[in-house]
Amino acid sequence: MSEQTGTSARIAGQREPVADGGTPPVIDAAFARWLADRAGQVLLQVRAEVGYADGKVLKAAGDQAAQDLLRAELARWRPADAVLSEEDDHSRVAWHDDRHDAVRPDRLGASRVWIIDPLDGTREFSEEGRTDWAVHVALWTADCSRPSCLAAGAVAMPAQHRTFATDQPPAYPPLPLAAATGGPIRIAASRTRPPAFVTALAEDIGAELVPMGSAGVKIAAVINGDADAYVHAGGQYEWDSAAPVAVASATGLHASRIDGTALKYNQADPKLPDLVVCRKDLAPRLLAALQRHLP
Repeated sequence: MSEQTGTSARIAGQREPVADGGTPPVIDAAFARWLADRAGQVLLQVRAEVGYADGKVLKAAGDQAAQDLLRAELARWRPADAVLSEEDDHSRVAWHDDRHDAVRPDRLGASRVWIIDPLDGTREFSEEGRTDWAVHVALWTADCSRPSCLAAGAVAMPAQHRTFATDQPPAYPPLPLAAATGGPIRIAASRTRPPAFVTALAEDIGAELVPMGSAGVKIAAVINGDADAYVHAGGQYEWDSAAPVAVASATGLHASRIDGTALKYNQADPKLPDLVVCRKDLAPRLLAALQRHLP
């Protein structure tokens, strides 16, 4: 370990805790926002204290700090609920009924499961000046009265000082002038590794690719009207999309698998490899084009 790495690790370990957030809201949707904002505060503090000299150290410190806070607050305020987290090896394991070598994750028998990604966009988080990273907090319930059985969700973008959540869903994005006049639609895409099929799809329908970081930020761009669609088929997990899909659905946007089928959460295998989120008026055109370019 280098001297710089060791110093960063010690700083991360000695980080002063974020001030107590007090008693959180009782309503689940407001509680999701509260949780995401609290984790966001921790991540901003980690960034300030650890610095950017060693990206791996910063990523690890951020992941761990946000995971610890979310787990602690959920254990304190929602002790009966299960949790599915990217940073929890046991809860995230793909379960098969014929397995006899492991304990079945308790989330699979639970009626309420918090699906969290403590830090979505670790690459962007570790780069100084980048703001396209997020915290995801969603609640899945066995009562499927809401789309995809997602009862609440929040996407905090701490470096942008913004949080989108289902307690106060953003207004449906207005039709952009370019789309109204027949111009290209804008598809949010990975800034470092856009899937080849997305590039082909954009060429097919005359769309413009808008590069950005985290999946949550990409879907937030659709919610905010900065993009018209987000399409992904490069392999994701439930925690990558649950919270932003909950908010997008509450806003009135279309959200589905790329073949048009429903998104399902708290499955035995948490891998959820593809999705499309877009304006409802674009969904038929986009889904039809996707059939020609499915990976």
